[in-house]
Amino acid sequence: MLSSLNSLFKPHTLTWMCALALGSLHPAGTVQAQSLVDLYQAASSYDAAFQGAKAQYEANLARAEQAKAGLYPTVNLSANLSGTNSDIQKPAPAPGYNRGFGSQSAAISANQPLYRPANRATAAQGELQATQARSALITAEQDLIVRVSQAYFDVLASQDGLTFVKAQKAAVSEQLAAAKRNFEVGTSTITDSREAQARFDLVVAQEIAAENDLRVKQIALDQLVGKTGSVPKSLAVPVKLPDLLPADVNSWVIQAQNNHPSIKASELGVEIAKLETTKAQAGEKPTIDATASYGLNYGSGSVAGRLNSENRNATIGIALNYPLFTGYAVQNRIKETLQLEDKAKSDLEAAKRSIAQATRTAYFGVLSGQGQVKALEAAEASSQSALDANKLGYQVGVRINIDVLNSQSQLFQTKRDLAKARYDVLVGGLRLRQANGTLKADDLNAVNVLLIK
Repeated sequence: MLSSLNSLFKPHTLTWMCALALGSLHPAGTVQAQSLVDLYQAASSYDAAFQGAKAQYEANLARAEQAKAGLYPTVNLSANLSGTNSDIQKPAPAPGYNRGFGSQSAAISANQPLYRPANRATAAQGELQATQARSALITAEQDLIVRVSQAYFDVLASQDGLTFVKAQKAAVSEQLAAAKRNFEVGTSTITDSREAQARFDLVVAQEIAAENDLRVKQIALDQLVGKTGSVPKSLAVPVKLPDLLPADVNSWVIQAQNNHPSIKASELGVEIAKLETTKAQAGEKPTIDATASYGLNYGSGSVAGRLNSENRNATIGIALNYPLFTGYAVQNRIKETLQLEDKAKSDLEAAKRSIAQATRTAYFGVLSGQGQVKALEAAEASSQSALDANKLGYQVGVRINIDVLNSQSQLFQTKRDLAKARYDVLVGGLRLRQANGTLKADDLNAVNVLLIK
């Protein structure tokens, strides 16, 4: 019995049991495992939140182009067509008469701004806002990478949990059978059988919960990537987690200060606020425009007579507008924009502090996770040794059945905790790069190489 139970814990056996667990959730012949990169690429073209962020980015680019309109000339064409019918009555015996006449006119006008500082500031704001929109899109892309990775490893963690519960169920079943045989031959008490039966019933309940958890996590992943029955590839055995480089939290914080899209967006926000002050100050300055127009007016008579007329007018000139008094609107607008400029600077400082704290938290979270993985690897080996010793002691009569059952539970719990800790480290590494703003889709390749081929 000892050798048969030990075989359950071999890596190739656990991999086979994981595939068997997947087969219970997917019809035969439809299971084809996908890598993390494969599922991210599927999600990038399906996820509604990311698609919305891309549409918002394109809209912001169009809005930025609108801001340049104030630098270009404007041309307008106008036309008018009218007709009049007059019924003229005179005192008798003079006869009355009816007269119809009309007019047609057309004009084209053009205006070219020559000196409008507010328009130039608006155009400069548009360029900065386009760059700011790019930062928002990068943030949305990083969020998608982390969401897909989290959902991916949530499924793997649930698969491992179900696999270990099934293995524990098989082990407890053998222990229950052994307890019953020993009771029948009189070498053990009924207590051993009842303890084993109670533990077996508990494991059955855990198996049902694990199957449901895997089903829920699978649905969440399918919804995210737009695929039905997506199956993530497991980590290759033996698992070698990547080192945390650079191994200095301050280096990560410096990268965040230099590269984080939120900080760049806040820096652009300060520049945009300064240009808003420039626009407000332009309210005290004159504006100069070049104007030109050409018009044609044709009249086919009037009430007084049938004489036709035709007029052509062409004008060109310079228009100067100088605001003398605006009811203190400009002065108060300047005060407002100066305060908004100070607010943008405060927002930038708050973003830097928040991102630095988030980066440090994520860094030490990964560091702690790596330490937990090493500790759980040692605990797994110790738990396996303790289980083997308790099984041997039970066979020779120095250990009771509950000791073996407890050792089995401890071993499988340690295996589940170890598997989850490894996944948390991998996702934590991606969250760390997200926290300091350097996360890219290419970073998934470093995780992809750890998966089974």
